[in-house]
Amino acid sequence: MSSPSANKPWYHPSLSKQIVAGLVAGVVVGYGARAWLIDKPAALHSFLDWVSLVRDIFLHLIRMMIAPLVFASIVQGIAGTEDMKKVGRIGLKALIYFEVLTGLALTVGLLVVNLLQPGAGVILAGDTSGLGAIAQNKPLTVIETILHIFPTSVIHAMAEGDVLQIVAFSVIFALAVSAAGDAGKPVLAWCESLRQVMFKFAGLIMTFAPFGVGAAIAVTVGQQGLVALLGLGKLLLTLYLALLIFIVFIFGAVIWLVKIPLKPFMRAVWEPFTLAFATANSEAALPDAFAKMERFGVPRGIVGFVLPMGYSFNLDGSTLYLAVASVFIAQAAEAASHVHFGIGQQILMMLTLMLTSKGVAAVPRASLVVLIAALQSFSLPLEGAAMILGVDAFMDMARTSVNVLGNCLASVVVARWENEFDAKKAEAEFGDGKAG
Repeated sequence: MSSPSANKPWYHPSLSKQIVAGLVAGVVVGYGARAWLIDKPAALHSFLDWVSLVRDIFLHLIRMMIAPLVFASIVQGIAGTEDMKKVGRIGLKALIYFEVLTGLALTVGLLVVNLLQPGAGVILAGDTSGLGAIAQNKPLTVIETILHIFPTSVIHAMAEGDVLQIVAFSVIFALAVSAAGDAGKPVLAWCESLRQVMFKFAGLIMTFAPFGVGAAIAVTVGQQGLVALLGLGKLLLTLYLALLIFIVFIFGAVIWLVKIPLKPFMRAVWEPFTLAFATANSEAALPDAFAKMERFGVPRGIVGFVLPMGYSFNLDGSTLYLAVASVFIAQAAEAASHVHFGIGQQILMMLTLMLTSKGVAAVPRASLVVLIAALQSFSLPLEGAAMILGVDAFMDMARTSVNVLGNCLASVVVARWENEFDAKKAEAEFGDGKAG
């Protein structure tokens, strides 16, 4: 029997196809606007302002639902299990997995950037004045990172969209609901109702996704221009190649070892991955990732706990980017100053990045903040960061989408580790003939 989506006429495509169409249309609109109005910067700026309004409305709609969705999912998932030991066990397993994957991301980035040598012969030239505001932000220390997990006000945490703080409050609240016994059952039922309503809310917002995605990519191409890719083409090629290797060999090995059905998983993560790529915003993909992973057979308690945790502790794409970008700048600086930045120093820098990348969840332009801090620590020129800033939007798209893909995979791995992954549900929902 064919699925209902398979019988849809060509003029009523699935949401996945609509998002891809929006992505292509956005590139065309952005490129066309830049070519047509390149001699009229004020007009181009005004046009992109209106296009960015569409993008920003979509992102605002997404962000407004994250706090209630994360809260309701975690409370319902944890308090509904009545197994408090399970919470700590899931958290520990998730953290172990996150650290292993982070180390592998740094290793892949280090190997590829040293093999391709994208910084060799590059002349560092860039205006570092624009980095001042970014440099003001510093990665949190270990103590500050731990303290930051616990909010002084959950209202403030929700208003700021601080996912990690929302997770901390939700876990403690869920434990309290469970400990309250019968008195907590109405709260648990309310959280389940809220969760269901927020998924319906997300479904309504996702109908707007093709327009939000198209607007996001149009603004990026309109501002930067595709020609911006040529100036640092070797760096971009190195990053995209390293990310591709990481996806194929590291994620592929995890999928094989954990026995995750590959094709259904690819169908399940396609929409969240595309949303993250087009918007360069992990939050834009979070509600859809929640829904898709639950449909894929991951229990809602694990989905609600692991996915938000991953937004602070499992940034595989961002970590790999940091390895590539920092060594790229070191290679360029070495050519200019003839000061050798050896493999020992590179490994030390990778260890530093592995620690500091965990403390920037709530910092704007987090990856650049960590990169600048690493450059300053190892006496490398900030001009390299200024150069990278010119094409950072294109690199941000790639690293953000890999972050989302890695977090979706992490939820399945933890579910399988807990012997709670429903492979039959994954095949039923996303097997051959099914739409994502």
